[in-house]
Amino acid sequence: FVLEQEEYKKEGIDWVFVDFGMDLQSCIELFEKPLGLLSILEEESMFPKATDKSFTEKLNANHLGKSPNFIKPKPPKPGQVEAHFAIVHYAGTVPYNLSGWLEKNKDPLNDTVVDQFKKGTNELVQLIFADHPGQSGGGDGGGKGRGKKSGGFSTVSSGYRDQLNNLMRTLNSTSPHFIRCIVPNEVKTPSLIDAALVMHQLT
Repeated sequence: FVLEQEEYKKEGIDWVFVDFGMDLQSCIELFEKPLGLLSILEEESMFPKATDKSFTEKLNANHLGKSPNFIKPKPPKPGQVEAHFAIVHYAGTVPYNLSGWLEKNKDPLNDTVVDQFKKGTNELVQLIFADHPGQSGGGDGGGKGRGKKSGGFSTVSSGYRDQLNNLMRTLNSTSPHFIRCIVPNEVKTPSLIDAALVMHQLT
């Protein structure tokens, strides 16, 4: 979107600049830096004695008061679950409750189930679980893919990070093309064209 606005400026289009939150770097670093949220989550997931409490304490020690995007949450309203911290995103402040994060991040999926998914006839399911170690300790396919070594420890957060890095590599290797959608009317009714609204979007 930023590139698109640059294109508008080059073409002399009358355009009101929209700030898409290019000050997101501090928020990105909060997640990605060496002692960021994902790294600490990964680290704590590998310690058998780690708890939600120790995870919370480590996050607070590394980020509370040090990152403008990591803040104490507001007290919960009646009926709400208590939050352990809050992150200031571009869209607003979002509170997070850490209960069960470490266990969920370990993704204790039964290896027997994984092997059955791999041997199934559904190609999509096979593809999804191709890189999951399972009992065999790696993806099927004679060394193809990114199969984990037998006994390797993979977490949800590490898988997410790998997928995100692959996505960013793909996006960075492409040229964006924008498709403009024109809203025909404001009442979401089919086969109804509000000519003035359409012309406003085209001019």
